[in-house]
Amino acid sequence: MTHALAAAPAARTGQDSVGLLRLYRAELRWIFRRPRTLAVLGLLALIPVIIGVALTLVDPTETNGGGGGGDGALLASAVNNGFILPVAALTMTLGLLLPLASAMAGADAIAGEAAHGTLRGWLIAPVGRGRLLAIKAFGVATVSTIAVLAMTFTGFVTGLVISGTDSMFTLTGSTLSAWDALGRVLLVAAWVVLQLWAVGAVALAISAFTEHPMLVVASVLAGTIVFTILGFLDAVSWLHPFLLNENWTQAPASVLMDPVDTAMLGEGALRAACYIAIGLSIAYARLTTRDG
Repeated sequence: MTHALAAAPAARTGQDSVGLLRLYRAELRWIFRRPRTLAVLGLLALIPVIIGVALTLVDPTETNGGGGGGDGALLASAVNNGFILPVAALTMTLGLLLPLASAMAGADAIAGEAAHGTLRGWLIAPVGRGRLLAIKAFGVATVSTIAVLAMTFTGFVTGLVISGTDSMFTLTGSTLSAWDALGRVLLVAAWVVLQLWAVGAVALAISAFTEHPMLVVASVLAGTIVFTILGFLDAVSWLHPFLLNENWTQAPASVLMDPVDTAMLGEGALRAACYIAIGLSIAYARLTTRDG
């Protein structure tokens, strides 16, 4: 009897661990059975291919000068440069399309289930609210990660196919090997993933307060647009360091220089980590008081 009682806590801990993995797998099955999730991921994966093919049809003399800066400059630099293509694709979609994917996942995670009546089953089941939030957060993070990795893979492969391995060079003129270029692209991808996790955390926080998924998506996208507008206003420059999308268009381009300027990437990563902590804290506080 004594040995059985002593072994009970250990057995319970093991069951909790297995239960967490089982719930996570169930959440992923639920996520990837949604046609819209697969459609969004597929479209995002096609974007770098479309950009790469389009750039092959552009007269290089028409892109000289970089189109006045911004995304146009990146696209102009991506002509016949396989290294810049995936970075340009990620930077362009980070403004709206990638946050849309994270917002949709966050909206479906809580508000979507509340609308379908399945969230109540989670809340009355013997599952801790912290574990419930962790499962939902891991699901949203998985969707965001797959979206970025899909774009990174198709973008890098498209660049190799169109331009070859000898076309990897930085904006400062340094030639890179394919492995060096891949390492820099993966650095940008990891940074973008962290930004999307922050967007997903905000979406989860909003999702915990409503039963309308479209309201969550609209709120996140509206917030992104408002943050972008505020970023252009010098009158509120004191607010710029607190805006999540501050330097979203500049930070990824830092890996295109030699040497890589990691200061902007580090600042953006820290800002995203703060948004993740705040967003998940708000979502947890709401879930602990929610009964349906």
